[in-house]
Amino acid sequence: MYQFSNPSRRQILAGGTAIAAGLALPTFPTAPAFAAPSVPTQSPAGRRQLTRWAADTWTSLVAMTDPHTGLVSDKIPGTLTGRAHNTSPTNIGGYLWSCIVARDLGIITPGESRKRIAQTLKTLARMQHHTPSGMFYNWYDVRDGSVLTTWPENGNLVRPFVSSVDMGWLGAALWVVANADPSNRRAALALYAPMRWDVFFDRAFARQPGANYGGFYTEPNPDRTDLLQSPPLNGVGGPDIWYTANHHYDTAVSEARMVNYLGIIRGQIPGGAYYATWRTFPPDWTWQETPPTGETRTYLGVDVYEGVYRYPYADGLHVVPGWGGSMFEELMPDLFVPEAAWAPRSWGKNHPNHVASQIYHGMEDARYGYWGFSPSNDPYGGYREYGVDALGLKPDGYFSDEENTNYDPLKPPTSYGDGVVTPHASFLAMPYAPAEATANLKGIQHELGAYGKGGFYDAVGTRSGKIAEWHLSLDQSMIMGAIGNVVTRNGLRRYFATHSVESALRPVISPERFSI
Repeated sequence: MYQFSNPSRRQILAGGTAIAAGLALPTFPTAPAFAAPSVPTQSPAGRRQLTRWAADTWTSLVAMTDPHTGLVSDKIPGTLTGRAHNTSPTNIGGYLWSCIVARDLGIITPGESRKRIAQTLKTLARMQHHTPSGMFYNWYDVRDGSVLTTWPENGNLVRPFVSSVDMGWLGAALWVVANADPSNRRAALALYAPMRWDVFFDRAFARQPGANYGGFYTEPNPDRTDLLQSPPLNGVGGPDIWYTANHHYDTAVSEARMVNYLGIIRGQIPGGAYYATWRTFPPDWTWQETPPTGETRTYLGVDVYEGVYRYPYADGLHVVPGWGGSMFEELMPDLFVPEAAWAPRSWGKNHPNHVASQIYHGMEDARYGYWGFSPSNDPYGGYREYGVDALGLKPDGYFSDEENTNYDPLKPPTSYGDGVVTPHASFLAMPYAPAEATANLKGIQHELGAYGKGGFYDAVGTRSGKIAEWHLSLDQSMIMGAIGNVVTRNGLRRYFATHSVESALRPVISPERFSI
C-alpha cells in the first residue's frame, strides 16, 4: 500500500460557511455527465443474487455501527457481536456510500438512509480534526467520536495522524452523499468544501510537478526520526505539522490516486501530478523482479515512461502493475471515477487485464481453484496484504499464499501453498468479469463455507479451509459499492461523476496510452 521515493526500495459549519476559509459554500453542479461504461447487464436471477449478498453485507454494517453516534466500527466478528471501538475516515466514508447503495437496492427505505446519514454527518461535524485543512485524524472512538490517543483493545499509545489516502475515501463519500441525498446535501458539503487536498502535495518532490505525502502528524512524534517539520503546504495555514518525509504516494496503480483526483477536481493539485506517478520504474532500475517494456510519452509537460509487465512472463498479458499487485489498488478508485470510459486507452485496458491476470494466477498458475487477492483479514491471524506478486512493483511482493511463494519471471515457481482469497476482490472485478466473479463467489460461499449472517467472511484459505471469521467495514463497503454499480447501472459513479468532476478530470486522464 505504501510507496517510497527512494529508488533503492518502495514504500464547516451548517449555515453556509466554510470552516477553514470563511467562504460561502461553492455551488457544485450535480447532474451526471459521463457516458456510462459497459457494465454487464444482469439477469433477474443475477440481480436477485447480488441483492441478497448486499442485504446480508448491510446486516454486518448495521451491526458495526454505534446507534448513538452513527460511526461504523473498523471490524466485527462473524457472530455480529463485540464490534471494535475504533473507526477511521475510510470506514466512515464506506458506511456513508453503503447507506446510499442500500437505499437504491431497496434494502432500506429512503427515510432510514437519510436518518442514518444525517446522524453520521452530525457526529462528524463536531469531531476534532485538523481545522486549517479540513482533514480528519486516522482513528476515532465510535462510542463518542473522540480522537483515539490509546488503542481500545490494549491501551497502547496512539499518536493522532492525518492520512492522505484515508481522507480520499471520506472526501469521495461526502461528494456522493451531496449528490445522492438532497436532504443531507448541505451538511455533506459543509464538511467537503473546506477540505484542502494540497495540504498533502509536495511540489518539491523529485518527480515533478510533485507528489502527495502519506500524511502528517499535528504534534511531534518522538517514535519517528523521518518526519519533516513544516508549515502546512501550499498556503493552507495553521501551525507547523510533521510530514512523513520519506513516504510519498508515487505509483499510478494505487488506491491513493483518489487523492490526486480530488485535488485535481477542486483545482488544488495540478493535473500533471497524475502523470508524475510511476507506471513502472525505468528499465535501468535493475532491482525490479520483472523487466518492464514500454516507451516514453509526454502529457501535460510531464515525461512518462509507459512501462508494463508481462504476466505470465513468456506469453501473457501486459499490465501496468501496482505496488503489491492487489485488486483494491487497481480497482477501488474505479468504484467512483468511470476510469475505463474516460481513459479507454489506459484504464480501459489495464482494468480487464489486471482482472484476467488475477484469474489466471488463481486458476491456472497457482491452481488454487479460486482467485481474488487483496489485503484482508488473515485466516492465520491479524491483517495481511495479499496480492499477486507478478502484478506488483514491490520486490518482495504481496504474496497470494500463506507460505510467501515468490514469483520470479525467469524461473516461475512450480507450486504454491495455501492461497488466501478475499471476496471483496471478486466484487471489485465484477464489471470486467461478471460470470467468473459470480462463479468464484458462489464457490467461496457454498464450497469453502466463508459466509455467515453478515455476508461473506473477510478471507479464506483455499487449501486449508481456514476462514477469517471477521467482517471489516472497509471490505464490506467495497462490496456494497461494487454491487451498487452493477445492479443500479453505475450508481456510485453517477453520483460522483458530475459535470464539474468530468470537466476537471476527464481531460487530464483521457489522453494517456498505456503500452498495452
